[in-house]
Amino acid sequence: MKKKVLVMASTFPRWKNDTIPLFVYELSKRLTKDFDISVLAPSYPNSKDYEIMDKMKVHRFHYFFHKYEKLAGSGGILPTLKKNKWFYFQIPFFLLGEFFALRKRIKEDNPDIIHAHWIIPQGLVAYLNYKISGTPYVVTSHGADIFGLQGKISLYLKRKVLQNARNITVVSTAIKNEALKLDSLLNIGVIPMGVDSKLFNPNKKDPNLKKKYKINGPFLLFVGRLTEKKGVKYLIEAMPEVIKHNPKTKLIIIGSGELEQELKDLTKSLNLENNIIFTGAIQNSELPKYYATADIFIGPSITTEEGDREGLPVTLMEAMSSGCVVIASDLEGNRDLINDQTGLLVKQNNSQELTQSILNIINNKKKMNATNYVVNNFDWKVISKNYRKVLE
Repeated sequence: MKKKVLVMASTFPRWKNDTIPLFVYELSKRLTKDFDISVLAPSYPNSKDYEIMDKMKVHRFHYFFHKYEKLAGSGGILPTLKKNKWFYFQIPFFLLGEFFALRKRIKEDNPDIIHAHWIIPQGLVAYLNYKISGTPYVVTSHGADIFGLQGKISLYLKRKVLQNARNITVVSTAIKNEALKLDSLLNIGVIPMGVDSKLFNPNKKDPNLKKKYKINGPFLLFVGRLTEKKGVKYLIEAMPEVIKHNPKTKLIIIGSGELEQELKDLTKSLNLENNIIFTGAIQNSELPKYYATADIFIGPSITTEEGDREGLPVTLMEAMSSGCVVIASDLEGNRDLINDQTGLLVKQNNSQELTQSILNIINNKKKMNATNYVVNNFDWKVISKNYRKVLE
């Protein structure tokens, strides 16, 4: 009989062909080979309360009036709170809703272990349940839960969650180092999220994309939420000089978020509307051809004033697996993935250095094929095997 694992996450597909990041879904789906997987995720307008997705039993909990349940689902909780302070009012209801939904799952399904993605809120709820029922939990930190919550109460709660977890995993060395500041004796494993190399590979190249967007020169690409820590502002500010030397260059920005209009206004003020195209969020199934067709993928992430930053963006893996040259900010997490042979690291918050790196690649027609490196180290086959050991 398979061991029962209950996965808790605030980012999980709301429906088929969703546009939100799929990393928790992709990992959990692969774990169904060895475990009986159930998922507990927040409700969202038009989502189903219960459904089976790729052999996973997905339960969605309610925490507010249904049409207003948008604290989690379309983007990260922290960016949502920053965009609209009204959502702070929902936080206690969210925690209570998730807690009572978890208690119901414990009673009805009796899972052997809980896999909580993000220390807060999921890890906190799993910890509270552990004190009541004794159900052990594994907690995985993705970055925002470590870097973005720095108040005294938050630090205390994070410490308690980590100290009582059966196992702790983080997706980058940077997160591990930050977590050890809470308790230097914690035993923490670094296991990143992964990439499906069958989907993300150079063979997905589609010339029709260039025709669709009228791209007759270098094709630059960004994929991700349009939120502060993604640093898209600096990429846009780097473009005038790039276009001055290469007028046919076009940048495709895929994603949505609270800064979307602000970034569009910046593009307009710099007279870049003919060279920068905002597509909005698109289905994940459509992404492989964009990565494989683009010449350069840029991930200009930054550390915000509050200290929030990314752990290890899956988009970088997807781009590299697709044969795209990658430029990314020199953040500690990115160094787990990018080196001199696999991509370029540039100073964060630095449009000038971004400009020079982009021009150097364009002018020198520089190629970096990191596909095999990613397949051998970050394919879901490798990553899911490591997580199986953690959950056994």
